[in-house]
Amino acid sequence: MRRWLAMAEQTLANHSDRLNAINIYPVADADTGTNLYQTIRAAAQAVADLEPADVGVTMAVAGRAAMEQARGNSGTLLSVSLVAMAEPLAGARRLSGPLLSAALQRAQLRAWSALSEPMPGTMLSVLEAAAVGAGSVEGAQSGDESNQALAETIDQAVCAARAAVILTESQLEVLSEAHVVDAGAVGLLLILDCLRSAIVGEPLQEDLMDGLSGYKVQDPNIALSMPEQEGVEVMCSITLTPLAAAGLRMELDAMGDSVIMSAVSEEADETGAYPWRIHVHVPTAAVALDAIQAVGDPSNVSISALSAHADEDAHELL
Repeated sequence: MRRWLAMAEQTLANHSDRLNAINIYPVADADTGTNLYQTIRAAAQAVADLEPADVGVTMAVAGRAAMEQARGNSGTLLSVSLVAMAEPLAGARRLSGPLLSAALQRAQLRAWSALSEPMPGTMLSVLEAAAVGAGSVEGAQSGDESNQALAETIDQAVCAARAAVILTESQLEVLSEAHVVDAGAVGLLLILDCLRSAIVGEPLQEDLMDGLSGYKVQDPNIALSMPEQEGVEVMCSITLTPLAAAGLRMELDAMGDSVIMSAVSEEADETGAYPWRIHVHVPTAAVALDAIQAVGDPSNVSISALSAHADEDAHELL
């Protein structure tokens, strides 16, 4: 797990510029590569020197760190996935095909449910395809804990994920018109191939990116050619009861879009409240912050302009 996350951090650093260049959905703010890199970096650093009791603990620590430092839609969904993957792995001393299949299945269910308006043609579709691919392996179904079954499971997950990435271009109109695949989907594919590399002890697949529309180095920066976006992205952490969280989600849905809410852990405090990570796109930060502060005390607040043309310092941490 530590090797996987460290490799994913380096790989996303190498690919972030190209991912940013094709980032046009849900908004063309040209930061998906950067957001995924910074999110996975938080996860990798959190476990770099960890000597955990089991695989689940490693993933839980990584997921929680990623959740607290998540950036953007893609980073938030990635962190939700990591947190969810940890649950079936609790107590496991090593990864196996059946456990990996269960982890991917849990991750895709949690990621789809975290979004108020989930859409196919995004990293959600790729995560779902990876889970289906992993679950199709006989060893994963029969409980085979051999290394061979684990290798077959991750191979099928990556193969299915790549096919899903190719499909994203035809699933969303904005991608079809721009002749590009979804940036978050490609980023997730790279992360999954890093997991494959860590499991089977082979380099990343050199032909993995071949044929992905818009992803050649010489392809234009599509994001910068799109109309400038208005509004801001607001992210924060907050502790709420499930009922209060549901009410806040409804308010955020009414005032903005790209609403993502997910519990950071399944451990409630003495009042029955859970820690949540919130993400929303709104016309102004004030409208979201007013609604959030009305129900709790937010922390780790992040505000970013939704524009590929925004200055580097347009991102604020409060």
